[in-house]
Amino acid sequence: MATNKQRREAARRQLQRQLERRAEEARKRRRNTLVAVAAFTVVLVVGSVLFFSGAFDDNEPAAEPEASSEPETLACTYSPGNPENPNLSDVGVPPQPDGTTTPVVLDVVSTQGAFQMTLDPTNAPCATNSMKYLAESAFFDGSPCHRLVNSEVFGVLQCGDPTGTGSGGPTYSYTAEPASVAALGPSPDGANAIYPRGSVAMAQGGQPPTIGSQFFIAFQDTQLPPEYTLVGTITAGLEVIDAVAAGGNDGSFEASSGGGAPLLPITLTTVTVAAPVA
Repeated sequence: MATNKQRREAARRQLQRQLERRAEEARKRRRNTLVAVAAFTVVLVVGSVLFFSGAFDDNEPAAEPEASSEPETLACTYSPGNPENPNLSDVGVPPQPDGTTTPVVLDVVSTQGAFQMTLDPTNAPCATNSMKYLAESAFFDGSPCHRLVNSEVFGVLQCGDPTGTGSGGPTYSYTAEPASVAALGPSPDGANAIYPRGSVAMAQGGQPPTIGSQFFIAFQDTQLPPEYTLVGTITAGLEVIDAVAAGGNDGSFEASSGGGAPLLPITLTTVTVAAPVA
């Protein structure tokens, strides 16, 4: 039989094993807890990054638009003119602009000499397209420049009406192009813009104002509201316009729009589109 000493020794060894086993289990629990905490922290950090970067957004990112090889074109609205106006001439309607930005040059032969207008299809595509179409249709041929204004801040010669009445034009109309006047400088009083000497701009009338075929040439820096489409410039022969301006006007338009018929009459004999320079 085991002695008391032996029994005590066996109990001590059993207790020691239990203590060691409990210590090992405690170490395992601490290790597992640390691993779980570390894993949770990693998941939390990664999840936060993905959340704030939008990775969990239900919507797929929009696809980048494909670059187009086709030139951008602007649709111009050429609307029917006033059917009650007997001074309108039917020449059809211009086709839409083809998107080119190459300036259009119009060669003008007049009874007072030749001059040249260069039109800007970048900033005034609809007006340039219309003027080109009318020139190709011989619409301007034989038309008088019916109005001249001579004043200190306003000097223009107005042309483009085959009837010479001031109310003529084609059987279509369109609206102004604001982008064409964005670069104009302000007048000294700040109330208007300055259309520089040599400017070619489209006349307009009616309510709301619309444009037909009439245009005006500024032979001096001219102060006007920036509402008239700046279609181009005189690039040759401005002295022809100067000579007409120097002759003065008869005041026949003073009661309405100002100025009058030029005392040195000028008629546009032909207006043609110049061949592109090779």
